[in-house]
Amino acid sequence: MKHYYNLQRYAGPSSRRTCPGCGRPRCFTLYVDPDGNPLHETVGRCDHESSCGYHRTPRQYFHDPPHCHPERSEGSFTRHARPDRASPDLIPPSMIPPPSATNHLITYLRTMLPSSAIDRIIADYRLASTPDQAIIFLQIDTAGQCRTGKIMHYNPSTGKRIKYETIPGRINWLHTTLKRRHQLPKDWQLTQCLFGEHLLPQHPDKTVALVESEKTAIICAALLPQYLCLATGGKSQFNNLLTSLNCRKIIAFPDIDAYHDWLRRTADFPHLDLK
Repeated sequence: MKHYYNLQRYAGPSSRRTCPGCGRPRCFTLYVDPDGNPLHETVGRCDHESSCGYHRTPRQYFHDPPHCHPERSEGSFTRHARPDRASPDLIPPSMIPPPSATNHLITYLRTMLPSSAIDRIIADYRLASTPDQAIIFLQIDTAGQCRTGKIMHYNPSTGKRIKYETIPGRINWLHTTLKRRHQLPKDWQLTQCLFGEHLLPQHPDKTVALVESEKTAIICAALLPQYLCLATGGKSQFNNLLTSLNCRKIIAFPDIDAYHDWLRRTADFPHLDLK
């Protein structure tokens, strides 16, 4: 039997969900069948068309091969957690910094790239900033939930990363900062995702360009808008984070020192085309 889906009629605040794109509550309208049953929690439209613009249609959902939808069964739709990824602890929306154009890396990129391209990547990747002009690369998953954010300092004149010896690993993290401020429990556990992963449902037909660093991903996104550019965040992160890319056409661009390591691991990811 063929099902037809339409946007759910407004029946009070309870009929609107949290948007998987922008993460705001009570602004997401689901596609439902004639009996009012939703197709899937990611299939719908955000009310914030200008600032968010998330809109995933039933046509886009069914465009993917059936094995890409473990939640799909005959005649019903039920969400199941990914068996290969533990349920993550998520950062509450109230603690996620808003997109911002004020940081040293963006200052540098504006000397190289058109302002329209910079504004687009700030909005698409939700690039945030700290008061001391560091950039925050938020890790947001396909459900629109924030896992953490990588906080990095760059020289505004050269665009090169500044590595502070006093910071363990020379990188700060949003969840670490929130723990230090007692805004997250001490036993809060990090489960990472790809940088830019939240864009996957919005662009189901785009080829994914997978790179190592977040900086590379946003520059490539500005110059090559025909690709959906995502970053692993490190060469060792070419691992189970890639499960979100199942059934997607992917071209991987590792850094020189990671090429052989990524090439060896591609056996576990037959959908990858390593360049």
